[in-house]
Amino acid sequence: MIHKNFYSALLLVLVISLFTSCQNDQTNKSCEQPFVHHVFFWLNNPEDPEDRAEFEKGIQELLEVPQIKSYHVGEPAATAHRDVVDGSYTYSYMVFFEDKESHDIYQEHPIHKEFIDEYQHLWKKVQVYDAVMK
Repeated sequence: MIHKNFYSALLLVLVISLFTSCQNDQTNKSCEQPFVHHVFFWLNNPEDPEDRAEFEKGIQELLEVPQIKSYHVGEPAATAHRDVVDGSYTYSYMVFFEDKESHDIYQEHPIHKEFIDEYQHLWKKVQVYDAVMK
C-alpha cells in the first residue's frame, strides 16, 4: 500500500510541473493564470466520526464541479510544533482552476451552493486563501 503522503507529494510535483511549463509557454490558453482556491474548515465536532463522514461525503460531491482541474483534500500533518504552523483546522480543501473566470463559475455553480447549504451546519469556521501564479 502506498502511503497517502506519497500522493500529496506527487500532486505537488504535478502542480509545480504545470506552473513551470506554463511559465515557458504563455501561448497555451490553460497557462493564462492558474488559480488556486485553498479552503480550511474547522468542524464543530471534529472528533465525531459521523460528522466527519458527512463532511467528506459533501466534499466528494463538491469535487464534481466541472471547472475543477485538480484537487487535494487533507488533514493537518503531524509535524513538529513551530509558531508559524497552524494545525488547528480539521480539513484542508485545495482546488485548482484554469483561471479566475473558472473559479468564478465554480463559486456560482449549483453544486457549490448546495454544498454550502447542506453542510455548513458542520463547521464553525472557514478560512479561504486564493492565489494566482505570479
